[in-house]
Amino acid sequence: MRQGGKLIESVAFDAPTEAPDGYGGVEIGWSEVYACRGEFIYSRGSEAVDAARLQGRSIYKIRIRSSADARAITSAHRMRDVRRSVEYQVREVDPITDRAWVYIVAESGAAV
Repeated sequence: MRQGGKLIESVAFDAPTEAPDGYGGVEIGWSEVYACRGEFIYSRGSEAVDAARLQGRSIYKIRIRSSADARAITSAHRMRDVRRSVEYQVREVDPITDRAWVYIVAESGAAV
């Protein structure tokens, strides 16, 4: 992995929430649980990535600094690119390969 990239992007991670809707059901929403700086690394090459692009979805690997909050991110979370107002479905989280960084695979255009 690249070690010299700059963390110039602002990202936030949201967890799903449930709240009573007043009619006996629940309303599903999102609540921000962590915000940080990150580096977007463009994914390329595999058939799955190429197929996703043909369907209008983009897949990125995002590198963020490791912390207790960063290591708590799971595929149940969504990620937001704060500057561009784009939402991503978190597909994979790798908190163990590198002690200094957490790598996240996220996909835009997917149901979030």
